Parts: sequence; C-alpha cells; structure tokens
Amino acid sequence: MSDDPISTSRPPVFGARRATITDVAREAGTGKTSISRYLNGETGVLSPDLRERIEAAIAKLDYRPNQMARGLKRGRNRLIGMLLADLTNPYSVEVLQGIEAACHALGYMPLICHAANEVDMERRYLQLLTTYRVEGVIVNALGVKEELLQGFTQGGIPVVLVDRTVEGIVTDMVGLDNPAAVAMATHHLVDEGFDELLFMVQPVTHVSSRRLREAAFQASLAAFDTHVVHGSTLIIDLADVAPALDELDRRVKAAHEAGRRMALFAANGPVALRVAVHLKERHGADWQAHVALMSIDDSEWAQLAGMTTVRQPTYDIGRRAVEFLHERLGGAAMAARECLLPGELVVRASTARKHNAPHISHVSEN
Repeated sequence: MSDDPISTSRPPVFGARRATITDVAREAGTGKTSISRYLNGETGVLSPDLRERIEAAIAKLDYRPNQMARGLKRGRNRLIGMLLADLTNPYSVEVLQGIEAACHALGYMPLICHAANEVDMERRYLQLLTTYRVEGVIVNALGVKEELLQGFTQGGIPVVLVDRTVEGIVTDMVGLDNPAAVAMATHHLVDEGFDELLFMVQPVTHVSSRRLREAAFQASLAAFDTHVVHGSTLIIDLADVAPALDELDRRVKAAHEAGRRMALFAANGPVALRVAVHLKERHGADWQAHVALMSIDDSEWAQLAGMTTVRQPTYDIGRRAVEFLHERLGGAAMAARECLLPGELVVRASTARKHNAPHISHVSEN
C-alpha cells in the first residue's frame, strides 16, 4: 500500500443524491409539515423533543433546503438583480460592498451581472434577470434604454438606479450630489491659487452623471471672473486615449508659457489614473511639479500619489439602494425618490498650498 495519504483516503462521491425533505421527515420520525415549520422558523409549535430529532436528522443527512424552490412556492425568492457597467472600476466594487452588506442584513441574495461597459451585454443581462424572476433590480449601467427597464417597472418589479438616470424612466435613484461635489472641488482649486482649470471627462452621451459633473463645472466657473480664472473641458475616451493625451500636453504647455497655474480635474478615478500614468511617463517621478491633479473618486492609489480627491460615499450608496428596494417590496407607494449623498473633499499635496496635512470637508446632504 502506498504511503501517500491521498491514496488511502476514501475517494469523494460525485453525483450522490441530495437528501430531500421526505428523507429528513422519515429520519426524524415525523411528517413533512413539521419539517417545513422548522425550516420556516415556526419552532414554537414543535415540541423540544421533535425539534431535537429534526436537528439531528438534518445534520446526519447534511440536508440543505432548496431556497429557490421554497421561495417560488411562497411567491418570493429573495433574489435581487444587480447590473454593473464596470466591475473593474473601484467605485463599483465599493458600491457592491454596501449592497452585499444590506442584502445580508435584510435577507436578500444579490445576483451580480457585469456588463463590461458593453451596451449589448447590458441588454442581454436585463433580459436574463427576468427569467430568474428577481424581486427587484439595482442598475448602474452605461447605455440602458427605457424599454429595457419598462418590463420590470410595468411588471411591478421595483428598480433603483445608482449614480445614473435613464431617460424616460421615473424611479428611485441613489448617487453622489454631483453639483455640490463639483462646486466644492472647483472652489478649492481657485482658493489654492489655480487660474487655469481643465475638467477631464469620458464621453458624456450615454451617462447622465458625466453630463451633470461637466455642467456643474461650467456652472461653478460662472462664479469667477473669466479674466482671472480660465476653465475648459477635455473629453477623454479611454478606449482611444492618444488624441486626448496629445491635446492635454498641448494645453499644459500653453498654460505654462502663459504663466498660469494649471490644475487638472478628473471626473472619475479611471480618468485620473490614466492621466497620472501619462504625466509620470512624460515628466518623470516629479510630474506633479508640472501640473496639479485632482479627481472625483478616492481610489487607493490616490493616497500614494498624494492626489486631492472628492471621496464618494460608495458604501452608503449601495446600502441605500437596497433599502429603497426593500421599502418598495414592503409596499411603499410614494413618488420616485432621488437620494443625493454628500461627497468629502480630501486635500493632499497635489493641490494643497496652505496645508501641511490632509483634511476633510463635507458637502451638506440635500
């Protein structure tokens, strides 16, 4: 016999039949009704002896109830669909943490669909979620069309949008207070003496939050004398970034030649990261001596780079989205709600001229 412990252990059994509620009832010497009551938490109607026999039978048979079947029998399966545009974005991951925590607390199971920023994939996933008979849907997507969500809303399935609205759909939405956050960041840059501001954002056609942030930037500039503070927008397509980076270099050079202090303001973390990598490649490790950079989204790398950010309340956004669904599933029939949560300005070396250490400012919640 081999000394190899693997060869002497009993081989795993694949395809063995799983124990059923009938098996548990037979083992415990009772009926299926008593087992169902036990599984549904109605233990007060069972004698202590019967409860012990049922517990022992479940443990012996390693019985695991089919939650999907039980849910469908009761008319509920506790599944919540979650459609994410980009799971590689730290924002999405952090929102998901809040969603998972709230689902665990409220007894729901999130079914996560990653569309990878592809509109066709979003459409297929939404169609798939209908076949799973989810109780509600949370959507943070790139280009979802009105008609794709109408099937849920018209069927009585509540929908909560995260960060972005969908034209034609009136439903609950949770996200950052974009106008207040952008205004806070813009005023910070001007207060620190920057007189040339460049707002950098991905294409805004399909994403309402990008449009809101760019509009808020332009509105914030209106508070300043245009002869003192210059501001403009640069669209950066991360799928074809070279033209925008060439234009960025041109504008940075022009600002330096004009003797102006320039700050770059990225609309989100992915844009900020791509720009930071480009600036380091072009100017070396001291790239921040050439131009200031700040961003919405407080990614982990931002602290290492010493970059000023607007930190989004991502965990709370995810948690509140689930709570909205839970309230709707409980029968709440109020008008559609818009929950805009405040951001936090985290000042670091990239923009600070008067502070020796990071500090946090808060935007008041609407």
